[in-house]
Amino acid sequence: MNAEILGVVVTFLLSVALAVPLGRYIAKVFAGEKNSTDFMGPLERLIFRFCGIDPTKKMDWKSFLKALLTVNLVWLVYAFVMLLVQNRLPLNPDGNPGQTPDLAFNTAISFLVNCDLQHYSGETGVTYLTQLAVVTFLQFVSAATGIAALVGLLNAIREKTTNNIGNFWLFFIKSLTRILLPLCIIWAVFQVFNGTPASFAGKDTIVTLQGDTVNVSRGPAAGMIAIKHLGTNGGGWFGANSAHPLENPSYFTNMLQLIGQTLLPMAMIFAMGFYIRRKKLAWVIFGIMTIGMLCLLVPTVVSEVHGSPAIARLGVSQSTGAMEGKEVRFGPASTGYWSIITTIISTGSVNSMHDSSMPMSGLMQMLGMMINAFYGGCGVGILNYFIYIIIAVFISGLMVGRTPEFMGHKVEAREVKIAALVTLLSAFLIKAGAALAAYFVAHHPDMAWSVKPSGWLNNPGYHGFSEMLYEFTSSNANNGSGFEGLGDNNIFWNVSTGIVLILARFLPIIGPVAIAGILANKKYIPESAGTLKTDSLTFGAMTFAVILIINALSYFPALALGPLAEYFSM
Repeated sequence: MNAEILGVVVTFLLSVALAVPLGRYIAKVFAGEKNSTDFMGPLERLIFRFCGIDPTKKMDWKSFLKALLTVNLVWLVYAFVMLLVQNRLPLNPDGNPGQTPDLAFNTAISFLVNCDLQHYSGETGVTYLTQLAVVTFLQFVSAATGIAALVGLLNAIREKTTNNIGNFWLFFIKSLTRILLPLCIIWAVFQVFNGTPASFAGKDTIVTLQGDTVNVSRGPAAGMIAIKHLGTNGGGWFGANSAHPLENPSYFTNMLQLIGQTLLPMAMIFAMGFYIRRKKLAWVIFGIMTIGMLCLLVPTVVSEVHGSPAIARLGVSQSTGAMEGKEVRFGPASTGYWSIITTIISTGSVNSMHDSSMPMSGLMQMLGMMINAFYGGCGVGILNYFIYIIIAVFISGLMVGRTPEFMGHKVEAREVKIAALVTLLSAFLIKAGAALAAYFVAHHPDMAWSVKPSGWLNNPGYHGFSEMLYEFTSSNANNGSGFEGLGDNNIFWNVSTGIVLILARFLPIIGPVAIAGILANKKYIPESAGTLKTDSLTFGAMTFAVILIINALSYFPALALGPLAEYFSM
């Protein structure tokens, strides 16, 4: 077990060690400084010329968001149509059918918004063509959208007073050509040489050691597995995701995928420090996020390593920890680390079944998604943390009787209202969705939703409520993992989570970018003796307190009905 804990520590330290230089490189890319990928310049100019885009055109925050939202709408329509008619298109060697309208609605939105909530199994629910041309395509562009949005925000707070937050198209294309594509090519090569398939052949027929004949799905999976983690997407090529032996063949690939999914979220924090020339602020933010991560990780690992107290009372030894739903290749410590990393950074990939996690682990996983600001997804993690900063600045200003300021600009009622609305929206979507689902299960169990509410849950009581709460929490956090005891491929879950997915993705992008754009238009106020130091440990602690208080007030009642009740009942 000590070796497993050591593996977790080494994995985390390697992630940080790689993230710092990558962050410096990313800052150079978006600052227009000379860097090692300048050879991509001709390709970028060709793309701009072909699309009729002027990458030098200045954009205010409204024009920036208009471009972002318009192109995402185009991708949504494209993905929806492709999934509906995939059975009539080529590259379908296994003869998989087209998706139903409600499932296509959910899947298209899910991958568009970087959530990758999968109400289908990868082996049977999509074809090779849609895996690549829809799913993998959206995994690239959704990650690039998040990075571009963050760079727009950083441009706004970098300048003293400006109406120009940069060109969305320039940031978007550079995110693809200079960050995501190069990293994914390297990663995919590692995956292929460690056993992940990259073939367009259909299912393979093998005879097991027991003499059974089985069909094994395969396909060009390596490239998708690379972007699913580097882009903090999480959608699996196979239904079992990274618990599948072809998707995650060994402990080495397990470490590789853990490092990969933390790499860009961490690197973007350091890139922010280099880009806006406030490295101390970046380290304070990284420190607070790391403390938050550890507050969730330690109880999870302890809980998984010690196993179930209910089983222990039966006199059954659990020397290897709580191993139900886990891969023996990885063990409970590494699996616990994965479950927290994947939920706090909105990747949502799994190397175990979260439905089998101990109640304390399930609680920590849900809290990580509810907070949604400890590292977070590609770019959007800092956007979410920025909302907490604005609220912390406002409260700090009230405490000392001074007009709140951030980066030399006054924070006034308009900005605080936007931040408050974004924060309240998350709590509303999660709790309203879970309450609605619980209502149908309790009062209309035989209502026709293609699958009746009485058949949604494989587990009764507290855990059944946790399954529904987790689904809406995951959807709201653009995470995509699930307590898979829930029967979710039906009209109710496909439509309801689809609505939550699209609202929870774009409003938390619109809000921070709008706040930054409004602040950037205001008169710059030079720092003085009375200026609130937002790069101090004191302000970092204040922000952490705000995160804890807001989320405790928002979610404690719901958590008390689910994972907390289950924990105390054991």
